[in-house]
Amino acid sequence: MMKNKKSVLIILSILLVAGLAGCKKKAVQTEQKDRLILGFSQIGSESAWRTRNTQSIMEAAEENNIQIIFDDAQQKQENQLKAIRSFIVYQVDVIAFVPIVEDGWDNVLTEAQEAGIPVIVVDRQINADPSLYAGFLGENGLEEGRRAARFLVNKCKNTNSTINILEMSGTENSSVVRERAKGFREVIAEDPKFKIIHSEDGDFLRSRGKEIGENLINNTLRKDGLFFNGQRIDAVYSHNDSMTLGLLDSIEQYGVNTKNTIMISVDAEQKSIDALVAGKLNCVVECNPNLGPMLMSLVKQIAAGETIPRITYNTETVFTEDDDFSLYTPRGY
Repeated sequence: MMKNKKSVLIILSILLVAGLAGCKKKAVQTEQKDRLILGFSQIGSESAWRTRNTQSIMEAAEENNIQIIFDDAQQKQENQLKAIRSFIVYQVDVIAFVPIVEDGWDNVLTEAQEAGIPVIVVDRQINADPSLYAGFLGENGLEEGRRAARFLVNKCKNTNSTINILEMSGTENSSVVRERAKGFREVIAEDPKFKIIHSEDGDFLRSRGKEIGENLINNTLRKDGLFFNGQRIDAVYSHNDSMTLGLLDSIEQYGVNTKNTIMISVDAEQKSIDALVAGKLNCVVECNPNLGPMLMSLVKQIAAGETIPRITYNTETVFTEDDDFSLYTPRGY
């Protein structure tokens, strides 16, 4: 009889411990569920701007107690497609991604929708059925192009001669390239003296900007300015700072005098602001990389069942050679 009582006590103890363990496991699962999980795919780290963009998102996620599953696509769309599908398998609460190019997203977005996971497109826009994603957060590329052109038009308002323009564009088939090019052309089209004599894809890379500069210089063997097919380049419009800085590398390496060349860039990294202060650039249009706080706000709204705006633009400005730079704090990127 005593032996049977001991057996019963042992069994009850085991059941009690198992029950407590089960409660603990359930509490942990509830705690994990309460913390939102965001799957985020970044295109890469091609510039200081992009690095800061990623940092902003990671910092904001931590501040908002949102867990991030991060993927670096290394400039390849196929990597992003794999990452988004892995986020779906993991059953994250929200997916956000910076699309490398505009096209080719419908299938994977359909898969996310069927899995009940909302998607936010960040920084660059896409060509896809709008019903497949919740909204877009990022820059107004059209307005950035317009701002660059407005500076050029105002700078040359007292000039009657033709203004030959070199354009260094970014990654082919990306929305930001199309928009920055379109916005710029909209404004200069109002005056026939502005002519884009050459546009070349620099893939947003400093190395490509340097290469473009070297080719221009070596093809003319002149140091009194930049030339293309015998035509003097009066203005350079670069779609991002990395390419601009690469071009400046070539100019400095070969000792080319570009004092009379109007230089306009987009992004506003600290190095480009430094070049502006040094008189190497004339205008830098800001593209604000600090999207993190706004993204986390949208993520929480979606997770709460709310509808977010179709388009949310970040606040941006323009820096010019006429500014008082003593008023500016370091950019931090």
